[in-house]
Amino acid sequence: MDLNKKIAIIGLGYVGLPLAVAFSEKYPVMGFDIARWRINELNKGYDRTLEVEEEELKEAISRGIKFTDKLEDIKEANVYIVTVPTPIDKNKNPDLTPLKKASESIGKILKKGDIVIYESTVYPGCTEEVCVPILEKESGLKFNKDFFVGYSPERINPGDKEHTVKKILKVTSGSTPEIAKEIDKMYASIIEAGTHLAPSIKVAEAAKVIENTQRDVNISFVNELALIFDRLGIDTKEVLEAAGTKWNFLKFTPGLVGGHCIGVDPYYLTYKAQEVGYYPEVILSGRRINDNMGIFVANKLIKLMIKKGHTIKGSKVLVLGITFKENCPDIRNSRVIDVVRELEEFGCNVDVYDPWADKEEVKREYGIELKDNINMNDYDGVVLAVSHKEFKELEEDLKKAKEKKDIAVYDIKSFFDKSIVDGRL
Repeated sequence: MDLNKKIAIIGLGYVGLPLAVAFSEKYPVMGFDIARWRINELNKGYDRTLEVEEEELKEAISRGIKFTDKLEDIKEANVYIVTVPTPIDKNKNPDLTPLKKASESIGKILKKGDIVIYESTVYPGCTEEVCVPILEKESGLKFNKDFFVGYSPERINPGDKEHTVKKILKVTSGSTPEIAKEIDKMYASIIEAGTHLAPSIKVAEAAKVIENTQRDVNISFVNELALIFDRLGIDTKEVLEAAGTKWNFLKFTPGLVGGHCIGVDPYYLTYKAQEVGYYPEVILSGRRINDNMGIFVANKLIKLMIKKGHTIKGSKVLVLGITFKENCPDIRNSRVIDVVRELEEFGCNVDVYDPWADKEEVKREYGIELKDNINMNDYDGVVLAVSHKEFKELEEDLKKAKEKKDIAVYDIKSFFDKSIVDGRL
Protein backbone atom coordinates (compact mmCIF):
# COMPACT_ATOMS: atom_id res chain seq x y z
CA MET A 1 0.00 0.00 0.00
CA ASP A 2 1.27 3.45 -0.94
CA LEU A 3 1.96 5.21 2.36
CA ASN A 4 1.43 8.54 0.59
CA LYS A 5 -2.25 7.69 0.24
CA LYS A 6 -4.48 10.10 2.11
CA ILE A 7 -7.29 8.58 4.18
CA ALA A 8 -10.55 10.27 5.09
CA ILE A 9 -12.73 8.77 7.84
CA ILE A 10 -16.42 9.66 7.48
CA GLY A 11 -18.14 9.61 10.88
CA LEU A 12 -16.13 10.21 14.07
CA GLY A 13 -18.06 8.30 16.72
CA TYR A 14 -17.14 5.21 18.72
CA VAL A 15 -15.85 3.47 15.57
CA GLY A 16 -14.48 6.24 13.38
CA LEU A 17 -12.36 8.16 15.85
CA PRO A 18 -10.23 5.24 17.15
CA LEU A 19 -9.75 4.10 13.55
CA ALA A 20 -8.68 7.58 12.44
CA VAL A 21 -6.20 7.86 15.30
CA ALA A 22 -4.77 4.41 14.51
CA PHE A 23 -4.35 5.16 10.79
CA SER A 24 -2.74 8.53 11.60
CA GLU A 25 0.30 6.65 12.92
CA LYS A 26 1.14 5.59 9.34
CA TYR A 27 -0.87 7.76 6.94
CA PRO A 28 -2.07 11.33 6.45
CA VAL A 29 -5.61 11.24 7.91
CA MET A 30 -8.61 13.54 7.77
CA GLY A 31 -11.64 12.95 9.96
CA PHE A 32 -15.04 14.21 8.78
CA ASP A 33 -18.26 14.51 10.78
CA ILE A 34 -21.42 16.56 10.16
CA ALA A 35 -21.66 17.48 13.87
CA ARG A 36 -19.73 20.74 14.30
CA TRP A 37 -19.75 20.45 18.10
CA ARG A 38 -18.03 17.07 17.75
CA ILE A 39 -15.35 18.54 15.48
CA ASN A 40 -14.80 21.45 17.89
CA GLU A 41 -14.34 19.06 20.83
CA LEU A 42 -11.93 16.81 18.93
CA ASN A 43 -9.83 19.75 17.78
CA LYS A 44 -9.49 20.68 21.45
CA GLY A 45 -8.31 17.15 22.24
CA TYR A 46 -11.49 15.98 23.96
CA ASP A 47 -13.36 12.75 23.11
CA ARG A 48 -16.66 12.46 24.97
CA THR A 49 -16.99 8.77 24.00
CA LEU A 50 -13.84 8.06 26.07
CA GLU A 51 -12.66 5.62 23.40
CA VAL A 52 -9.49 7.63 22.80
CA GLU A 53 -7.44 8.96 25.71
CA GLU A 54 -6.76 12.71 25.79
CA GLU A 55 -3.00 12.24 25.47
CA GLU A 56 -3.43 9.82 22.54
CA LEU A 57 -5.75 12.24 20.75
CA LYS A 58 -3.39 15.18 21.23
CA GLU A 59 -0.51 13.08 19.89
CA ALA A 60 -2.56 12.34 16.78
CA ILE A 61 -3.26 16.06 16.35
CA SER A 62 0.45 16.81 16.67
CA ARG A 63 1.12 14.17 13.99
CA GLY A 64 -1.13 16.13 11.65
CA ILE A 65 -4.56 14.48 11.85
CA LYS A 66 -7.27 16.93 10.75
CA PHE A 67 -10.89 17.06 11.93
CA THR A 68 -13.47 18.92 9.87
CA ASP A 69 -17.17 19.27 9.05
CA LYS A 70 -16.45 20.74 5.60
CA LEU A 71 -16.61 18.31 2.69
CA GLU A 72 -14.14 20.26 0.57
CA ASP A 73 -11.47 19.69 3.23
CA ILE A 74 -11.37 15.96 2.47
CA LYS A 75 -11.55 16.03 -1.33
CA GLU A 76 -7.82 15.32 -1.63
CA ALA A 77 -8.21 11.90 -0.02
CA ASN A 78 -7.62 8.73 -2.04
CA VAL A 79 -9.31 6.38 0.41
CA TYR A 80 -12.65 7.11 2.08
CA ILE A 81 -13.71 4.95 5.03
CA VAL A 82 -17.35 5.19 6.10
CA THR A 83 -18.11 4.58 9.79
CA VAL A 84 -21.53 6.18 10.17
CA PRO A 85 -24.32 4.65 12.32
CA THR A 86 -26.75 2.17 10.76
CA PRO A 87 -29.75 2.13 13.14
CA ILE A 88 -33.23 0.68 12.75
CA ASP A 89 -36.48 2.65 12.38
CA LYS A 90 -39.63 2.42 14.53
CA ASN A 91 -40.74 -0.62 12.51
CA LYS A 92 -37.40 -2.31 13.18
CA ASN A 93 -36.32 -2.08 9.55
CA PRO A 94 -32.82 -0.92 8.55
CA ASP A 95 -32.47 2.87 8.48
CA LEU A 96 -29.86 3.47 5.82
CA THR A 97 -30.27 7.26 5.80
CA PRO A 98 -26.83 8.05 7.33
CA LEU A 99 -25.17 5.53 4.99
CA LYS A 100 -26.89 6.94 1.91
CA LYS A 101 -26.08 10.53 2.85
CA ALA A 102 -22.43 9.63 3.46
CA SER A 103 -22.30 7.95 0.04
CA GLU A 104 -23.87 11.03 -1.59
CA SER A 105 -21.28 13.28 0.03
CA ILE A 106 -18.36 11.10 -1.03
CA GLY A 107 -19.78 10.81 -4.54
CA LYS A 108 -19.61 14.59 -4.92
CA ILE A 109 -15.81 14.58 -4.42
CA LEU A 110 -14.91 11.11 -5.75
CA LYS A 111 -12.03 10.96 -8.22
CA LYS A 112 -10.65 8.36 -10.59
CA GLY A 113 -8.67 5.70 -8.74
CA ASP A 114 -10.28 6.39 -5.34
CA ILE A 115 -11.35 3.61 -2.97
CA VAL A 116 -14.41 3.78 -0.71
CA ILE A 117 -14.47 1.33 2.20
CA TYR A 118 -17.57 0.77 4.32
CA GLU A 119 -17.32 -0.33 7.96
CA SER A 120 -20.92 0.32 9.04
CA THR A 121 -23.06 -2.74 9.76
CA VAL A 122 -25.28 -3.62 6.79
CA TYR A 123 -27.11 -6.63 5.37
CA PRO A 124 -25.36 -8.81 2.75
CA GLY A 125 -25.41 -7.04 -0.60
CA CYS A 126 -26.02 -3.52 0.72
CA THR A 127 -22.62 -2.08 -0.27
CA GLU A 128 -22.94 -3.05 -3.90
CA GLU A 129 -26.74 -2.76 -4.24
CA VAL A 130 -27.33 0.50 -2.35
CA CYS A 131 -24.08 2.42 -1.88
CA VAL A 132 -22.34 1.85 -5.21
CA PRO A 133 -25.22 3.18 -7.37
CA ILE A 134 -25.25 6.37 -5.24
CA LEU A 135 -21.49 6.78 -5.70
CA GLU A 136 -21.86 6.29 -9.46
CA LYS A 137 -24.76 8.73 -9.75
CA GLU A 138 -23.15 11.51 -7.72
CA SER A 139 -19.67 11.17 -9.23
CA GLY A 140 -20.46 10.25 -12.83
CA LEU A 141 -17.73 7.62 -12.52
CA LYS A 142 -17.92 3.89 -13.36
CA PHE A 143 -17.67 1.28 -10.59
CA ASN A 144 -14.64 -1.04 -10.79
CA LYS A 145 -13.26 1.03 -13.65
CA ASP A 146 -12.90 4.54 -12.27
CA PHE A 147 -13.36 3.83 -8.55
CA PHE A 148 -13.46 0.81 -6.25
CA VAL A 149 -15.10 -0.21 -2.98
CA GLY A 150 -14.41 -2.48 -0.05
CA TYR A 151 -16.08 -3.63 3.13
CA SER A 152 -14.29 -4.15 6.43
CA PRO A 153 -16.75 -4.59 9.32
CA GLU A 154 -16.10 -2.64 12.50
CA ARG A 155 -15.58 -4.68 15.66
CA ILE A 156 -15.30 -1.92 18.24
CA ASN A 157 -16.54 -2.85 21.70
CA PRO A 158 -17.39 0.46 23.46
CA GLY A 159 -15.72 0.85 26.84
CA ASP A 160 -13.36 -2.10 26.28
CA LYS A 161 -9.79 -0.95 26.92
CA GLU A 162 -8.33 -4.41 26.22
CA HIS A 163 -9.84 -5.21 22.81
CA THR A 164 -9.00 -1.93 21.09
CA VAL A 165 -9.09 -1.34 17.33
CA LYS A 166 -5.50 -2.45 16.70
CA LYS A 167 -5.90 -5.57 18.84
CA ILE A 168 -9.01 -6.97 17.14
CA LEU A 169 -8.49 -9.13 14.05
CA LYS A 170 -9.92 -7.30 11.02
CA VAL A 171 -12.00 -8.83 8.24
CA THR A 172 -11.38 -7.13 4.89
CA SER A 173 -12.75 -7.38 1.34
CA GLY A 174 -12.70 -5.52 -1.95
CA SER A 175 -14.63 -5.20 -5.19
CA THR A 176 -11.84 -6.73 -7.29
CA PRO A 177 -9.13 -9.23 -6.27
CA GLU A 178 -6.44 -6.57 -6.69
CA ILE A 179 -8.28 -3.93 -4.66
CA ALA A 180 -9.11 -6.52 -2.00
CA LYS A 181 -5.40 -7.20 -1.51
CA GLU A 182 -4.60 -3.49 -1.45
CA ILE A 183 -7.26 -2.85 1.21
CA ASP A 184 -6.05 -5.82 3.23
CA LYS A 185 -2.46 -4.54 3.15
CA MET A 186 -3.59 -1.11 4.28
CA TYR A 187 -5.42 -2.48 7.32
CA ALA A 188 -2.65 -5.00 8.05
CA SER A 189 -0.20 -2.09 8.36
CA ILE A 190 -1.97 -0.86 11.53
CA ILE A 191 -3.86 -3.89 12.93
CA GLU A 192 -1.54 -5.75 15.28
CA ALA A 193 -3.93 -8.71 15.57
CA GLY A 194 -3.81 -9.31 11.83
CA THR A 195 -6.40 -9.45 9.06
CA HIS A 196 -8.66 -11.98 7.35
CA LEU A 197 -9.26 -11.36 3.65
CA ALA A 198 -12.79 -12.49 2.83
CA PRO A 199 -13.47 -13.81 -0.70
CA SER A 200 -16.15 -11.20 -1.41
CA ILE A 201 -17.81 -8.09 -0.02
CA LYS A 202 -21.04 -10.03 0.60
CA VAL A 203 -19.20 -12.61 2.70
CA ALA A 204 -17.63 -9.85 4.82
CA GLU A 205 -21.03 -8.16 5.25
CA ALA A 206 -22.67 -11.44 6.27
CA ALA A 207 -19.85 -12.27 8.69
CA LYS A 208 -20.38 -8.98 10.51
CA VAL A 209 -24.12 -9.27 10.81
CA ILE A 210 -24.04 -12.83 12.19
CA GLU A 211 -21.40 -12.05 14.84
CA ASN A 212 -23.87 -10.07 16.91
CA THR A 213 -26.89 -12.11 15.84
CA GLN A 214 -25.21 -15.17 17.36
CA ARG A 215 -24.72 -13.33 20.64
CA ASP A 216 -28.28 -12.06 20.56
CA VAL A 217 -29.71 -15.57 20.12
CA ASN A 218 -27.54 -16.98 22.91
CA ILE A 219 -28.55 -14.18 25.29
CA SER A 220 -32.21 -14.70 24.41
CA PHE A 221 -31.79 -18.35 25.41
CA VAL A 222 -30.51 -17.48 28.89
CA ASN A 223 -33.15 -14.75 29.18
CA GLU A 224 -35.78 -17.37 28.49
CA LEU A 225 -34.17 -19.60 31.11
CA ALA A 226 -34.40 -16.69 33.56
CA LEU A 227 -38.12 -16.38 32.86
CA ILE A 228 -38.59 -20.12 33.43
CA PHE A 229 -36.46 -20.27 36.58
CA ASP A 230 -38.27 -17.25 37.98
CA ARG A 231 -41.50 -19.25 37.89
CA LEU A 232 -39.75 -22.26 39.41
CA GLY A 233 -38.25 -20.18 42.22
CA ILE A 234 -34.68 -20.98 41.20
CA ASP A 235 -31.80 -18.48 41.11
CA THR A 236 -30.65 -18.23 37.48
CA LYS A 237 -27.13 -17.11 38.33
CA GLU A 238 -26.62 -20.12 40.58
CA VAL A 239 -27.88 -22.44 37.82
CA LEU A 240 -25.54 -20.89 35.25
CA GLU A 241 -22.58 -21.11 37.63
CA ALA A 242 -23.27 -24.81 38.16
CA ALA A 243 -23.75 -25.54 34.45
CA GLY A 244 -20.67 -23.44 33.66
CA THR A 245 -18.43 -25.99 35.33
CA LYS A 246 -18.76 -28.13 32.17
CA TRP A 247 -15.85 -27.37 29.83
CA ASN A 248 -17.95 -26.69 26.73
CA PHE A 249 -20.85 -24.79 28.30
CA LEU A 250 -21.20 -21.35 26.69
CA LYS A 251 -21.16 -18.68 29.39
CA PHE A 252 -23.83 -16.11 28.60
CA THR A 253 -25.78 -14.16 31.19
CA PRO A 254 -29.34 -12.79 31.13
CA GLY A 255 -30.05 -9.08 30.88
CA LEU A 256 -31.25 -6.15 28.81
CA VAL A 257 -29.96 -6.31 25.25
CA GLY A 258 -29.36 -2.86 23.77
CA GLY A 259 -26.56 -0.87 22.23
CA HIS A 260 -25.65 -0.13 18.65
CA CYS A 261 -24.89 -3.74 17.68
CA ILE A 262 -26.47 -6.73 19.41
CA GLY A 263 -29.94 -5.21 19.66
CA VAL A 264 -29.85 -3.86 16.09
CA ASP A 265 -27.77 -6.08 13.78
CA PRO A 266 -30.17 -9.08 13.80
CA TYR A 267 -32.86 -6.91 12.21
CA TYR A 268 -30.55 -6.20 9.27
CA LEU A 269 -30.22 -9.93 8.65
CA THR A 270 -33.92 -10.70 9.16
CA TYR A 271 -34.88 -7.84 6.82
CA LYS A 272 -32.76 -9.30 4.01
CA ALA A 273 -33.91 -12.86 4.77
CA GLN A 274 -37.56 -11.88 4.42
CA GLU A 275 -36.79 -9.92 1.26
CA VAL A 276 -35.62 -13.17 -0.35
CA GLY A 277 -38.62 -15.13 0.94
CA TYR A 278 -37.36 -16.72 4.16
CA TYR A 279 -38.89 -16.07 7.58
CA PRO A 280 -36.11 -16.38 10.21
CA GLU A 281 -38.00 -17.88 13.16
CA VAL A 282 -35.14 -18.48 15.62
CA ILE A 283 -33.61 -15.02 15.22
CA LEU A 284 -36.93 -13.16 15.48
CA SER A 285 -38.17 -15.20 18.43
CA GLY A 286 -34.91 -14.40 20.22
CA ARG A 287 -35.40 -10.71 19.44
CA ARG A 288 -38.92 -10.79 20.89
CA ILE A 289 -37.67 -12.30 24.13
CA ASN A 290 -34.85 -9.79 24.48
CA ASP A 291 -37.00 -6.80 23.56
CA ASN A 292 -39.51 -7.68 26.30
CA MET A 293 -37.07 -8.14 29.19
CA GLY A 294 -37.43 -4.54 30.38
CA ILE A 295 -41.17 -5.03 30.85
CA PHE A 296 -40.55 -8.24 32.80
CA VAL A 297 -38.06 -6.48 35.11
CA ALA A 298 -40.43 -3.59 35.83
CA ASN A 299 -43.27 -5.98 36.63
CA LYS A 300 -41.06 -7.99 38.97
CA LEU A 301 -40.11 -4.86 40.91
CA ILE A 302 -43.77 -3.82 41.18
CA LYS A 303 -44.71 -7.26 42.58
CA LEU A 304 -41.87 -7.05 45.10
CA MET A 305 -43.00 -3.59 46.19
CA ILE A 306 -46.59 -4.77 46.64
CA LYS A 307 -45.43 -7.71 48.78
CA LYS A 308 -43.56 -5.25 50.99
CA GLY A 309 -46.69 -3.13 51.43
CA HIS A 310 -45.68 -0.17 49.28
CA THR A 311 -48.39 1.80 47.49
CA ILE A 312 -47.48 1.75 43.80
CA LYS A 313 -49.14 4.91 42.50
CA GLY A 314 -46.95 7.84 43.45
CA SER A 315 -44.16 5.62 44.78
CA LYS A 316 -40.55 6.64 44.19
CA VAL A 317 -38.29 4.28 42.26
CA LEU A 318 -34.59 4.66 41.54
CA VAL A 319 -33.05 3.17 38.39
CA LEU A 320 -29.28 2.82 38.56
CA GLY A 321 -27.76 3.22 35.11
CA ILE A 322 -29.05 4.34 31.71
CA THR A 323 -26.12 3.47 29.41
CA PHE A 324 -26.43 0.28 27.38
CA LYS A 325 -23.51 -1.37 29.19
CA GLU A 326 -21.28 -0.94 32.22
CA ASN A 327 -18.40 1.54 32.55
CA CYS A 328 -19.20 3.20 29.25
CA PRO A 329 -21.01 6.47 28.37
CA ASP A 330 -22.83 5.04 25.33
CA ILE A 331 -26.61 5.43 25.65
CA ARG A 332 -27.52 4.39 22.10
CA ASN A 333 -30.48 1.99 21.98
CA SER A 334 -30.32 1.46 25.75
CA ARG A 335 -33.12 -0.88 26.79
CA VAL A 336 -33.06 0.51 30.33
CA ILE A 337 -35.60 3.01 29.00
CA ASP A 338 -38.09 0.12 28.68
CA VAL A 339 -37.87 -0.43 32.46
CA VAL A 340 -38.30 3.29 33.14
CA ARG A 341 -41.31 3.68 30.84
CA GLU A 342 -43.07 0.57 32.21
CA LEU A 343 -42.60 1.76 35.80
CA GLU A 344 -44.01 5.15 34.82
CA GLU A 345 -47.02 3.38 33.31
CA PHE A 346 -47.68 1.89 36.76
CA GLY A 347 -47.73 5.41 38.20
CA CYS A 348 -44.27 5.37 39.77
CA ASN A 349 -42.12 8.50 39.99
CA VAL A 350 -38.84 7.30 38.50
CA ASP A 351 -35.40 8.82 39.10
CA VAL A 352 -32.39 7.74 37.05
CA TYR A 353 -28.81 8.03 38.27
CA ASP A 354 -25.81 7.35 36.05
CA PRO A 355 -22.36 8.90 36.65
CA TRP A 356 -21.15 7.74 33.21
CA ALA A 357 -23.88 9.15 30.98
CA ASP A 358 -23.91 12.68 29.57
CA LYS A 359 -26.85 14.60 31.09
CA GLU A 360 -27.61 16.65 27.99
CA GLU A 361 -27.48 13.63 25.70
CA VAL A 362 -29.85 11.65 27.96
CA LYS A 363 -32.24 14.60 28.12
CA ARG A 364 -32.17 14.98 24.34
CA GLU A 365 -32.51 11.26 23.58
CA TYR A 366 -34.92 10.08 26.29
CA GLY A 367 -36.35 13.21 27.92
CA ILE A 368 -34.92 12.18 31.30
CA GLU A 369 -33.23 14.52 33.78
CA LEU A 370 -30.43 12.51 35.37
CA LYS A 371 -29.99 12.91 39.13
CA ASP A 372 -26.74 14.51 40.29
CA ASN A 373 -26.85 12.71 43.64
CA ILE A 374 -29.17 10.32 45.45
CA ASN A 375 -30.38 9.42 48.92
CA MET A 376 -31.48 5.79 49.18
CA ASN A 377 -33.92 6.66 51.96
CA ASP A 378 -36.05 8.55 49.43
CA TYR A 379 -37.05 5.44 47.50
CA ASP A 380 -39.54 2.58 47.74
CA GLY A 381 -37.89 0.54 45.01
CA VAL A 382 -34.49 0.29 43.32
CA VAL A 383 -33.49 -1.35 40.04
CA LEU A 384 -29.79 -2.00 39.37
CA ALA A 385 -29.85 -1.83 35.56
CA VAL A 386 -26.18 -1.30 34.69
CA SER A 387 -23.22 -2.62 36.66
CA HIS A 388 -21.03 0.51 36.70
CA LYS A 389 -18.11 0.01 39.08
CA GLU A 390 -19.16 3.13 41.03
CA PHE A 391 -22.41 1.44 42.09
CA LYS A 392 -20.53 -0.96 44.38
CA GLU A 393 -20.05 2.02 46.70
CA LEU A 394 -23.84 2.24 47.11
CA GLU A 395 -24.22 -1.18 48.72
CA GLU A 396 -23.81 0.01 52.30
CA ASP A 397 -26.27 2.89 51.87
CA LEU A 398 -28.75 0.52 50.26
CA LYS A 399 -28.41 -1.96 53.10
CA LYS A 400 -29.09 0.74 55.71
CA ALA A 401 -32.06 2.09 53.74
CA LYS A 402 -33.56 -1.40 53.49
CA GLU A 403 -33.35 -1.78 57.26
CA LYS A 404 -35.25 1.50 57.72
CA LYS A 405 -37.86 1.24 55.00
CA ASP A 406 -37.67 -2.27 53.51
CA ILE A 407 -36.98 -1.01 49.98
CA ALA A 408 -37.68 -3.48 47.17
CA VAL A 409 -34.44 -4.09 45.24
CA TYR A 410 -34.18 -5.83 41.87
CA ASP A 411 -30.73 -6.53 40.43
CA ILE A 412 -30.69 -7.14 36.68
CA LYS A 413 -26.93 -7.77 36.57
CA SER A 414 -26.51 -9.89 39.74
CA PHE A 415 -24.06 -7.17 40.76
CA PHE A 416 -24.94 -6.42 44.37
CA ASP A 417 -24.42 -8.83 47.25
CA LYS A 418 -27.30 -11.30 47.14
CA SER A 419 -28.19 -10.54 50.77
CA ILE A 420 -29.43 -7.03 49.94
CA VAL A 421 -31.51 -7.81 46.84
CA ASP A 422 -35.04 -9.19 46.67
CA GLY A 423 -34.84 -10.45 43.12
CA ARG A 424 -32.40 -10.74 40.25
CA LEU A 425 -32.24 -12.06 36.70
